Amino acid sequence: MSTAELLGDERLPLYQRLADSLRQDIVDGVRSPGDRLPSENVIAEEYGLAPGTARQALAKLVGEGILERFHGKGTFVRRPSFDKSLFRFFRFRGADGAHVVPQSRILQRSVEPAPAHVARHLNLKAEDPSIFFNRLRVIEGVPVVVEEIWLPLEAFRDILSIEPESIGPLLYPLYSTLCGHVVARAQEELTVGRAEAETAEILCVAEGEPVVVIDRLARGYDDTPLEWRRSRGRADQFHYHTEIR
Repeated sequence: MSTAELLGDERLPLYQRLADSLRQDIVDGVRSPGDRLPSENVIAEEYGLAPGTARQALAKLVGEGILERFHGKGTFVRRPSFDKSLFRFFRFRGADGAHVVPQSRILQRSVEPAPAHVARHLNLKAEDPSIFFNRLRVIEGVPVVVEEIWLPLEAFRDILSIEPESIGPLLYPLYSTLCGHVVARAQEELTVGRAEAETAEILCVAEGEPVVVIDRLARGYDDTPLEWRRSRGRADQFHYHTEIR
């Protein structure tokens, strides 16, 4: 049986080249989020390596958050979930006090020149054409968060083929199924600002009132920047909770 080919510079350690090869399989869609990987012994045999080398490579990808291990079940491609990330910062409750998931409404979708700060985050040139979404999150008719979302045009052009009204509350599954780009991780930065006139009008607050600002840069499994977004939320909905051990 012929062995699979390792990627990378031959001067690199074998476990590093194996990790790079397995990561590229995930980027290319050969392995998808939720897929179970073969055992260390099977991977080692496939690439003609020692089991210890396969173990090191898998451990490296687990450490990077690309894979995850479950005792007694095996090693899987991690399935990132950002669906509830805003719940870390905002209290989304209905009139009865129960937790609710905000509804989403696309206010604008267009192709726009990327502002300099967006281009910098997405590794684009300033003014490069990019896809822009202006999206509103609403609870029982009350606006709570407004988001500006930017995507590289060439990578996400297919998302322009569907009507904005048919886009549900979750964008990342669309990125994957429609455009072939899976968000693997994201960095977020939280600050507090004041509502400018347009934001104040959308969120139904007074101009100058405090708003919580969350900037997020989402990346793929190969660390490629995929999406930059800025969420502005009403300060009266803000709530931060963490557990320190």
